Parts: sequence; C-alpha cells; structure tokens
Amino acid sequence: MNLIKIVIAATLALASALAFAAVDVNKANQAELESIKGIGPAMSGKILEARKSGNFKDWSDLAVRVKGIGNAKAGRFSGEGLTVNGSAYSSAAAAPPRGAAKAGSAGKEPAKK
Repeated sequence: MNLIKIVIAATLALASALAFAAVDVNKANQAELESIKGIGPAMSGKILEARKSGNFKDWSDLAVRVKGIGNAKAGRFSGEGLTVNGSAYSSAAAAPPRGAAKAGSAGKEPAKK
C-alpha cells in the first residue's frame, strides 16, 4: 500500500513540474505560447510576427515590439511560465511606462485638467 502512495506522489510531483515548465518566447510555437494563461491566438500571432524580425533581447524589447504587452501583462505572463531568453520578468528590467515622453516631445508641458 505504501508503494502505491509513493508512486502516486511521484506522479503528481512530476505532473506539477511539467505543468509549470517554462516557455521561452524566442523558441515557442503558437500552441506553446497559447499554453500560457492570458495568451490567446491574437497575442501569440503578434508575438510570432514581431519575432520574424529577430529574437527578443529581453522583456523590455518584447514590450516595445509587441503591442498590448506592458508591465502588468509581462508580470502575469512571466508568472504563468513565459520567459525571454530563459529569464523571468523583473520590473527593474521593464519597459518605460506607457505614456512616458517619446522622442520629439521634450519640453512640452502635460495637458492641464
């Protein structure tokens, strides 16, 4: 009876490890990307299209090149197992916040409410 419990525990541990296996954005196919909670056909298509011009260097590069991925989504995707070059998301390496000053907008004052 103890042997059966050990086998069941080992099987569950292995299944858990496989369920949380990392998916690297530079190596994954569409199905692998869509295995990440929150990435559907539209987002995986955007990622694959952007990747055609070259691998993503880091999370910041991914966020800049793929519309719809900001700090919040990067954190969620990373938490679900997505990596960029094997690295999990870190807010220290994040893209500049949306709405940050863009080239050519220096010196402009923000609109008053």
